[in-house]
Amino acid sequence: MKKESAMGNLAMKREGMFRSFGEKVRELRAVKGAVSMLLAKKWTILLVAVAFLLGRAVILESLMPFAAAYFAVIYFMRKDIYGYIAVSLVAGSWFAAEPAPLWIAMEIAVLFLLLKGLEAYERAELSTAPVLVFTATLLVQMFGVFIGDALSWYSFMMVVVEAALAFVLTLVFIHAIPVLTMTKKSAALKHEEIICVMILLASVMTGAVGWMMYGMSAEHVMSRYMLLLFAMAGGAPLGASVGVVAGLILSLADFSAVVQMSMLAFAGLLAGLLRDGGKMAAAFGMLLGTSILSIYIGTGTDVMSSTWESVAAATLLLLTPRGVIRTIARYVPGTNEHAKSQHDYAKRVREVTAERVSQFSDVFRQLSKSFGQLNQNVAEVKKEEEIGHFMNAVAERSCASCHRQNACWEDKFFHTYKMMTDMMSAVEEDRIPASKEQPRTWTSHCVKSSQVMSIMKHQYELHQNNKHWKKQILDSRQLVADQLLGVSQVMEDLSREIKREGQTLHLQEEQIREAVEGLGLSIQGVDIVNLEEGNVEIEVYHSFDKGFDECRKIIAPLLSDILGEHIAVKTEVPPSKHGEPTMVTFASAKQYEIETGVAGAAKGGDLLSGDSFSLVELGNGKFAVAISDGMGNGERARQESSAALSILQQLLQSGMDEKLAVKSVNSVLLLRSSEEMYATVDLAIVDLYTAHTTFMKIGSTPSFIKRGKDVIPITANNLPIGIIQDIDVDFVSMQLQPGDTLVMMSDGIYDAPGHAVNKEMWMKRIIGEMQTDDPQELADALLERVVRHHDGEIVDDMTVLVARVDKHQPEWASFRWPGVTRMERPRTVS
Repeated sequence: MKKESAMGNLAMKREGMFRSFGEKVRELRAVKGAVSMLLAKKWTILLVAVAFLLGRAVILESLMPFAAAYFAVIYFMRKDIYGYIAVSLVAGSWFAAEPAPLWIAMEIAVLFLLLKGLEAYERAELSTAPVLVFTATLLVQMFGVFIGDALSWYSFMMVVVEAALAFVLTLVFIHAIPVLTMTKKSAALKHEEIICVMILLASVMTGAVGWMMYGMSAEHVMSRYMLLLFAMAGGAPLGASVGVVAGLILSLADFSAVVQMSMLAFAGLLAGLLRDGGKMAAAFGMLLGTSILSIYIGTGTDVMSSTWESVAAATLLLLTPRGVIRTIARYVPGTNEHAKSQHDYAKRVREVTAERVSQFSDVFRQLSKSFGQLNQNVAEVKKEEEIGHFMNAVAERSCASCHRQNACWEDKFFHTYKMMTDMMSAVEEDRIPASKEQPRTWTSHCVKSSQVMSIMKHQYELHQNNKHWKKQILDSRQLVADQLLGVSQVMEDLSREIKREGQTLHLQEEQIREAVEGLGLSIQGVDIVNLEEGNVEIEVYHSFDKGFDECRKIIAPLLSDILGEHIAVKTEVPPSKHGEPTMVTFASAKQYEIETGVAGAAKGGDLLSGDSFSLVELGNGKFAVAISDGMGNGERARQESSAALSILQQLLQSGMDEKLAVKSVNSVLLLRSSEEMYATVDLAIVDLYTAHTTFMKIGSTPSFIKRGKDVIPITANNLPIGIIQDIDVDFVSMQLQPGDTLVMMSDGIYDAPGHAVNKEMWMKRIIGEMQTDDPQELADALLERVVRHHDGEIVDDMTVLVARVDKHQPEWASFRWPGVTRMERPRTVS
């Protein structure tokens, strides 16, 4: 019993503990919900406080246009609190210098009825708010004039002025309130939005007119504090603008404060100029600006009062966290914080884009692997299974109705299987004997040997046809796998490029801007796309007059000195509209340049040759030179050769690996036609930064490099593309030197001396005897020499392509400018 009671007490204690724990969890959830609700309504208290001050604000001694305008905007933007706003506006007007809560309440009531009326017809929109405010204010104030004692034109004019001011203030509040509550989505503010925020804040300070504390005016302290905040955030222009707006609004509320407009403007200018020195420097500038004018136009008491007001505003600034100032600066165009936020946003977008592209790259790579594994699994099907399937098909057609089926396939299974295997081997080797010449072992064992042989021959033809189409399917799958892998590689390179471009380069951009402006040139913008050595790309926006060519003569040499490599003008895009800047792209000047020449002739003097050639810059600092010779002559050969080169060119320009691109072209040519069509490809890719050249020769004739008096052959032995699936791509790498001349030709040129002559030695001698170094003259001379060798007859399609590698000479040399330091390049993203 004691044990049971102890167990019961323990259970009750545990239950109590769990209950208390559950209650604590519920309390925490309740607190969390209350906090979330408080955060959701975090701007409600501020908006209500603003409403109280705007209800108390009076300008021109008797006008109160703020209340109706503020209520209308809040009604559309925060419909959940418009009741609190109305009460706060009326309460504020009760504490005004000349209380008028009845008229404010009437304006809000009339405006509310108008809004509800439009809502009934579904016409209530924010764009209608200014008109509704104007109407409500005009009706209520006209009613006040008519029931009043004095009717005059001045009274009517003041009513119209108050309604017009309410109309304008509604437009101002529509732009200012989203900014004040930080609900505006854009990261940059327009200049008119900044002015609207200034007017709203100055209007709020007007509601504090008449409040005194220790001899200091509340509106003066608030205005100077606001001036310091904006001066610290946006510099002298914004500080002066805030001073002008705040002084203007305050002077309308208090005629004795007219001098505040010039005083605040001058103080804002000085504070903004000294903001680089920190809060203390900005506060000193504001104190200096207000003190100078106070001493000039005020009495000793006014000077001391103004000084203490400035000290109070400076104290508030020192107590303000720097995060608040940075937040304000982030929304002001032209500030470093705004530029950094724009860079951060662009960097985040690039990172997300690069991550998505990388994910797609992984998807394509996995798809390629899946296709490759599928082909591998199909290829691993055992030959014995194919033979067994073949045997079953023959047995079903020939032995199913035979009376000796059981004896052959049950009693003498192994002997029958061996005999059928020998017969199948005879069919495969195409040595099928006649019925009278068949071996006795077949005829004695099988009573239908001739019939079995004919069925086997028919089944073998079906089997071969099936194998052919299976091979076509496998080839198609392999092509898809290769293409998916190539796309994956291209997308991976693109992802790496996007990540590299996402690096923060605004410091380098500012360094370039300062260096260019140090030379006396004014540019409107600098965007660095890439700073990788050998692949620099910088965009500069300017409005220079035509004729002086400052970009090539001054900016490019200056960038060459800053970056430590030759920089040249890549492109220059004129403005699309008058007044817009010109965009000039500066890029790394290539160390080498290619000059080319081409000569060719069609067989028999026809217009259409079966040879095709391509001279194209791949866009990544590489130059491709290619010749393709289609099988035969005429239009069909031209189609094959041009198709091979055009597909290869597009794949290479997309960034695909050279070997994979050639294999993809081979697969395409294999699948595009059932006829035996092929084409040779002779490709040379020259790196314009290093002159390192990669040769790829697929069934083509040798190429030659003329280096002074020496002639170096480049040869390879493999089949043309379009014949077999698995081709061997021979890569030959060579370092070219300035002045080297590359000579590539089709077989019509190379086979000119005939079979009895060593063609390579003959061609080396002919090229070595050429006295000219001009690519076009050398190509014409070589073609003419071959045609003369055949007594003027063109026996085949002939094409010769010549490319000479020269050292690039910059048009303008770089120069040293005092004070310009070498730029630090960011680390390359791997």
